Parts: sequence; C-alpha cells; structure tokens
Amino acid sequence: MSTTSRRYAALAGITAAAVAIGIAEPVAVLTGPRSAPLVAVGGVVVDAVPESLKQLAIDLFGTADKIALLVGTGLLLGGFAALFGVLAVRRLAFGLAGIAAFGVIGVAAALTRSGADAADALPSLVGAGLGGLVLWLFIDGPFELDPWPWSPPTPIAPPAGSVPPAGSVPPAGPARGSRAEPPSPTPEGLPVPVTPAAPVSPAGPVTPAAPVAPGGQPAAGAAEVDPESRRRFLTSSGVLLGTAVAAGLGGRWLAGRRGVSAARDAIRLPAPVAPAAAVPAGADLSLAQLAPYVTSNLGFYRIDTALVVPQVDPDSWRLRIHGRVGTERTYTYADLLARPLVERYVTLACVSNEVGGDLIGNARWLGVPLRELLDEVEPDADADQVVGRSVDGWTCGTPTAALRDGRDALLAVGMNGEPLPVEHGFPVRMVVPGLYGYVSACKWVTELELTRFADFDAYWVPRGWSVEGPIKTQSRIDTPRGRNRLTTGPVTIAGVAWAQHRGIRQVEVRVDDGEWQQAELAPAVSVDTWVQWSWRWDATPGEHRLQVRATDATGETQTERKQDVVPDGATGWHTVTVTVR
Repeated sequence: MSTTSRRYAALAGITAAAVAIGIAEPVAVLTGPRSAPLVAVGGVVVDAVPESLKQLAIDLFGTADKIALLVGTGLLLGGFAALFGVLAVRRLAFGLAGIAAFGVIGVAAALTRSGADAADALPSLVGAGLGGLVLWLFIDGPFELDPWPWSPPTPIAPPAGSVPPAGSVPPAGPARGSRAEPPSPTPEGLPVPVTPAAPVSPAGPVTPAAPVAPGGQPAAGAAEVDPESRRRFLTSSGVLLGTAVAAGLGGRWLAGRRGVSAARDAIRLPAPVAPAAAVPAGADLSLAQLAPYVTSNLGFYRIDTALVVPQVDPDSWRLRIHGRVGTERTYTYADLLARPLVERYVTLACVSNEVGGDLIGNARWLGVPLRELLDEVEPDADADQVVGRSVDGWTCGTPTAALRDGRDALLAVGMNGEPLPVEHGFPVRMVVPGLYGYVSACKWVTELELTRFADFDAYWVPRGWSVEGPIKTQSRIDTPRGRNRLTTGPVTIAGVAWAQHRGIRQVEVRVDDGEWQQAELAPAVSVDTWVQWSWRWDATPGEHRLQVRATDATGETQTERKQDVVPDGATGWHTVTVTVR
C-alpha cells in the first residue's frame, strides 16, 4: 500500500473515531459526564496504572495531570483509529471489529465505575455505532474514494495500432476497485470484430501502458485518484470532523450548564460562631516570588483521581455516618448549615509534593467539627479508622483518634469566605490538620464509615502508600529561584516552612555548605499553618548553592536524607543554585 493510500485510510479511521467520541459527549449529558467513553476509560487507567506512572504524571504536569491523561488517551485512540482505517480498506470487517472493541471497552469502563447503572453504557454504544457507520460510509458507502488508492486502476490502453512494449501482458479485465465495465462477451465460435487502426502520427507520443509487475499484474502505487472523488472524500471527512468537535465541545458545555454552579452561587453561608483568628501583621512578607500566606481559591492546588469534577446538588446531598457505631445517622446540607460552624486557617499538603514543590496551600475553612458528629454516632471502642467515601467512590482512611483529639478537624462547607469551589469538594469535604490529603482530605464526601485499619484498606494503601500519613517537617526556598542571576550585594532569601499541628520553631539557611544561619520567622495564625521566613545574604560573585532546613516545635529537625514521595512523603533539604554577577 502506498503512502497516499495509508493517509486516506488513516483519515477515514480517525474521522470515524472522532465522531464516536464527539457524539458520545452530548449523550453523556443525559447519563452523567463520568459515562463519556474518554472519561470512563481514563478513570480506569488512573485506577489501574502502576503508582510510579501516576507519580511521574504529577511530577511532569502537576495539577494539569488530568488534562495530560485525557489528551494522551485521545492521541492513543487516534493512533489505533488510523490503524483500523488502514485495515478496513483491505477488509471492512477488520475496521468495524476494532471500533466495536473500543465500544466494549468504553461500556465496561463506564459500568465498573462506582455508582454506575445500565444507562452509563449508552454513550459508548451510541458512539461506537455511529463510528462504525462513518467507517462504512468511507469504505463502501457514498463517501468512498473512487477508486481507493491502494487499488491501481485499469491500465490506460495504448493507441490503436501501436505495438505493446516487449514483455508486457494485456490486461485480462478491469483492475480491482475500478468502475470500468467488463467487455461484452461474443458468441462462442464467432470471430471478434477488430476495429481498424487509426493512423498514428509519426511525431505523436505513444501513451505508455501502466507499469507492470512480474506475473502480469499492474504495479502497486500506480493508482490515479479522480480529483472529484478526492474532493468529495476530503470534504466529507472535514465536515464530519468539524461536527464531531462541535458535538464534543457542546456536550461539555451542556454538562457544565447542568452542573451545580448556580446552586452554589445561591448559597449564603452563616457566620461562624467561632471565627478564625486574624492573620497577624507581618505574617505575609509580600515579596516577589514568595507564596502568599493565604492561598487564593483559584491558586490552591488540586490533586485527586476525578477526571471530571463531580457535580453534587446540595439539596440532594446526604452524609451517612455508619459502621462500627452505636447509632447510625444521616445529615443533609441544610442540617450542617444549621449547626454552629467554626472557622480555621489550615494548611493542606499533598503527599506527592516533592521537596521544594508547590502542592501545598493555606486557606480559611468553615465547617462543622468532625469530633461533634462522631460523638453523636457513638463509635465503638475498637473503631480506629474513619473511612471517608467520595461521591465517585474514592476512599481515604483517617485515624479516628486524629478526628477526636482536639485538633480542628472539620467537615468543611466554606473556603476563604465563600462556599467550597466545585473542584475543591463542593458541597462538603474533610479538612484535617497534620495529615496528608490522601488519608484525610476527602472531597465530595457522602459517607463516613467507622471501621478498623485491620478490616479495610482505603484507595491508596493497596497502591503502595502508608496506612497513616502524618505530615513531615518541611521547608522551601521561594526566592531567589533556581538559576536566577543576582547582583552582588544584599539579597533576601525567603520561603515557607510547615509542620502542621506541631508548628515551626526555627528555620536555618546556609550557602555553599557553610555554617547554618538562623532565618527570621514571620508570625503565623497557628501551628496548623505554614510560616514565612527570610534571611539577608551578602551575595558575592560566582555560582552558589543555597539550602534550607526547618525544626518543628517538638525539636525535630528536617532530615537531609533524600526520600521519594512514596510511601509517606518526600524528605531532604531544598537546594537552589544561583549565579551572582
């Protein structure tokens, strides 16, 4: 098959796949965005791929890891679709089987997601059906390229009276894919009429016959595609691709319109009975490149397994607290808002945060103390784990003791003075100081189950992470940044340090393995938030290595030993190399 042949066939396959994916999106508006084939399959990939690949995605793409996964899945699908198109030209059943296989994968992925029902199979079924129809239209239907370029046309007959080249064999009939009609048969035994030869101009060129391969067959790649046929094929594929893109984007837009943004905007949170302490003067040094003391909702990191943000209606939301309890209870969103709410500044950190990373943020949270809710259900004495379960089935296992030891563990409904953003867990999420998010920060939470660590492993534990995830003492240099070019003289080195629920006692900085110098700590709201620090350095010309370490309120100093984020958080000193002129 020639290069041109493969290009046309691949385009036919890609167009069919694009229609399948694009049309499935508006169908998923009716069945839920998680049932869309690309999202459903991507969700299975997130659950199934090795933990090392997930961490690599976070390291490379940060909070854009989900977009990268969807784009990568789409590109992979496009590659297979192109292959199916090439196979379909040789035999249509091969291409249709490939599309059917992807439809089955989409159905299986959608139906195996938490909370799925039979309707979730519909987007993949409709998409695969239309994708197969489009492939047929291009291969055997009205959009077919005439002839398909992999089938060479009937060789051009030489002018009457001309002498065929030596060694050539007259064609026995029309070539495969040609629309030419076969010659009419003559009655048996009658002579075949011969058309008199037309005179041949001595100066006129003789049209050569098509190249002939050994065995008398026309040579591959000798096809000439009719320009009108090519134009019809390309126009049809362009229209279908445009329709697929419009349908896909339109489906996403409609899903957003059917979301809960309007319901969220209508909520007016009650004032807390216990407001957060005011941020002390000087807590934010307001230096360029230094992270602000309070992280905005828009700038707050987001790491979770949800490829599409769950849209949970606060009016229908319910929280069920059950398991090893004396009394099972269920709460509505209105029930929570009617309770006395407290407000606290708490810094949250992701266990996937590398040394010096930015998967950490500090916000003002409003919510119900989890301790009060747990007291109302009377947990069994041996219930040492509270499993938070998200609306999409994700789970985290929090030590029961951490929710009842007096720390400000909240079932949060507000963030920085407004209802929770949808992508950060609206309408309700968990916030627990001192624990990494994978064991405590359940977003879109709908269940709290009292159980035991011996009886149940939450989502990340079977994937290689520790059962409990206390946050480690860490520090980071924000300014200057690595490879910054500085000017000789006074330079302010600054950053943040954190040891939630313990607090930071001191931060030290050193240059080029010299003596550790004590940095100045800015004030902080509480031990549950990070703290900014700064140190004045008299920079000298050359390349220099800056390092930082912190000591928490218990006297434990951040270790120099380098450790990966798996299984319970990274360790090591953040190091930055700068050049001074």
